[in-house]
Amino acid sequence: MKIAVTYENGEIFQHFGHCETFEIFTVEDGAIQKSEVVSSAGQGHGALATFLAEQDVRVVICGGIGGGAKAALAAARIMVFGGVTGNTRDAVEAYITGSLEFDPNANCSHHDHGGHTCGGCGKHGCGGHGCH
Repeated sequence: MKIAVTYENGEIFQHFGHCETFEIFTVEDGAIQKSEVVSSAGQGHGALATFLAEQDVRVVICGGIGGGAKAALAAARIMVFGGVTGNTRDAVEAYITGSLEFDPNANCSHHDHGGHTCGGCGKHGCGGHGCH
């Protein structure tokens, strides 16, 4: 199985749609077999799902992610674990052992809506901005 993690200097990059590089881990028999850092070639939100599907990725671990990107990944049959911070390898190891701490509601935490950061979309109903 392949797991992609948004990547910047060994850490989880916190905005999926602006991610320029991913670290893609190959996991077999419950262990990381290899990893490689790959460029997304500046693709953006929706195109990233296609890019990752072409890499045979089945799981994405990331920080903030908008609803449109989540929907595109779901359509590509890629599971998303958002709201994660820290080291990329540590996150994958935690996923493998079932101890990954993530936020299933990690929507659009880096989008700007009229001067405020959309960290709690459900609280103010910004669904019209692509958050849900």
